[in-house]
Amino acid sequence: MPGLWMLFASFAFALMGTCVKLAAEQYSIAQIVTVRGLVGVALLFFMARVSGRSLATNEPLSHLWRGLLGVISLWLWFAAITRLPLATAVTLNYMSPIWTAVALVGMSLWRGERRVAWPLVGAILVSFIGVVLVLRPAFGADQWLGGLMALASGALAALAYLMVRRLSRKGEPEYRVVFYFSLLNVAAGLAGMLALPSNPPTHPSSWGGVALLLGVGLTGTAGQLALTRAYRLGRTLVVANLQYSGIVFSSLLGGWIWGDAFHWTVWAGIAVILGSCIAAGLMGRRAVPGTPSQAAVSST
Repeated sequence: MPGLWMLFASFAFALMGTCVKLAAEQYSIAQIVTVRGLVGVALLFFMARVSGRSLATNEPLSHLWRGLLGVISLWLWFAAITRLPLATAVTLNYMSPIWTAVALVGMSLWRGERRVAWPLVGAILVSFIGVVLVLRPAFGADQWLGGLMALASGALAALAYLMVRRLSRKGEPEYRVVFYFSLLNVAAGLAGMLALPSNPPTHPSSWGGVALLLGVGLTGTAGQLALTRAYRLGRTLVVANLQYSGIVFSSLLGGWIWGDAFHWTVWAGIAVILGSCIAAGLMGRRAVPGTPSQAAVSST
């Protein structure tokens, strides 16, 4: 079930990316980020009120750190896109599961634990090879700043995912984690609208544009809820590896909507990604849950 939640999250984020790409022709990135956050805040507030659940938290600092990491990662990601070829930026950003694996293995070794899920780490590395085959990135010597931004974005995203896991283990439900992240997205988007010029220039919205903005908010919120649940219920490295399935969904949507032509390496990369995801899922199901002290690597 955690794997299915992550697959759904990846699909939702692929739909969100499609809506963002279409909406960017009419709205600035800051406007899109703001609306995404507003939709999430409004939807989750309504859901909490109807179900009688509380949005109050005993972990305000943890939510603040998780939100800041996510927001900074998001803005670095967009900054990298403006400085790098899209394929390069996406590939470097998709190193976040590798950073997650590195962090978990490092923490396990630091605590003196011997049981490390090396096969899962290998599956993540194989998945990244698949990403490279799909995106075929190109990197110029004069693009080091954008490259560092993309790498930093992926590293911060990995830390944010680990914070999500920590919050979930402290009893914070998915809707509360996503609510505070959405709230910080609103703040960051509004700050960006005030500080940055609108690009493209603001003009009256069309119904299609409004629908795209709502699509960004709904799919982004649904994806965040599913991702948070996946990290709460599943093994961290298995869930992180399944995140690579998003590139498959994005490639298929790109071919369907924009008619992107696929080189043979794209199909080879998709096959590698799918095979690695299946292998990681099987390893996760066969693994014997460890003790609480082993949870970071051996049973997460």
